[in-house]
Amino acid sequence: MSEVVSSAKKIYTAAIVGTGRIGFSLGFDKKREQPASHTMALKENPRVKIVAGIDTNKENLALWKEHISGAATFSSLKEMASHFAEKRKDAPDIIVVAVNEDAHLAVTLDALKCAPRLLILEKPVALNMREAAVIKRAAKKSDIPILVNHERRFALDYNTAADYLKNIGGIQKIEARLFSGMRLYDPAAEESGGYSLLHDGTHLVDIVLFMLERIGQNEQNERGKKTQFKKAASGRGASTARPLLRNPEISGIFRDPKDKHIVRQLCAHYKTRLVPEIELFMSGRSRFFGFELDILGTEGRINLGNGFARFYRRAESKLYSGFYSLEEDKKIILPQKTGYFSNMVKNAVAFLDGKAELKSTLQTGMAALTVLEEIKSAL
Repeated sequence: MSEVVSSAKKIYTAAIVGTGRIGFSLGFDKKREQPASHTMALKENPRVKIVAGIDTNKENLALWKEHISGAATFSSLKEMASHFAEKRKDAPDIIVVAVNEDAHLAVTLDALKCAPRLLILEKPVALNMREAAVIKRAAKKSDIPILVNHERRFALDYNTAADYLKNIGGIQKIEARLFSGMRLYDPAAEESGGYSLLHDGTHLVDIVLFMLERIGQNEQNERGKKTQFKKAASGRGASTARPLLRNPEISGIFRDPKDKHIVRQLCAHYKTRLVPEIELFMSGRSRFFGFELDILGTEGRINLGNGFARFYRRAESKLYSGFYSLEEDKKIILPQKTGYFSNMVKNAVAFLDGKAELKSTLQTGMAALTVLEEIKSAL
């Protein structure tokens, strides 16, 4: 009992590398559900104390400092490590890496050298699987767990959808759609990661993998067998060792009229044992931003995305005698806030308390990256 009490009262220290948009400034976007940045999510959690901010951009860092009283600021992780060594202080329990994709590898390796108890890595894991593999080896050597911020794994609406899957019968089809005005793929942007297939597509792929995990778990539970979706090798959290989306059939490729190297639209089709048809549609030519997931079952349907969530179940038809139709399930009432960022930090704290496994891991992040690279290779 005393151990539980002490664990519940423990305050974990945190350092944030990258005080730009996702690291800090999106926390002031009045239209977004807040908290919408790593800084604000950590700041609102009573079990976390932010002790350091790191950024090479002096202006960003100065503005960050104004809102985080008592925290020290540094231009690099090495500078932070030297500071704590001189003060004979332990490294922060949590280090957040919230830098641009092209800096993920170098910064993550430096962060691991600081020996935090947990590293939170902004999505995508890295620019490519080659760099992701380097991160994986370093994390394994350092024995430091990594939580990847694929935010929808923590959001209440998507978790409600995952729980609701068991109510809609056998899954017939999954359609996932991404709409953006950002170039979908540009080989000239390989070194920067400045294309939507990587930047936003990682969310689309990850949430489909998340749903497939749950579908597989439900199937195994119904059969009364031990789940085939094993824990990550470290025992620290979610794994998508199976099933991965593989061997896509690509259709609907639309290239930029001014530069044929740039892809603006595509559709990737998959066939899996769990779901006979899965479709990933991604557009980089839309004049609006959207993210949608449509799951069709034999007895129901789930349709959700940015700002909406609808759940349907089979019911006796009001239109045709002797038939059944789908009707919206009014019993499902979601809270006004999804808690996507807050719940990510809560998961990190619960993990450090030894009370929960990580819901989004380096392994699940790499699984999404693998799918994206296979799509890219087919273009």
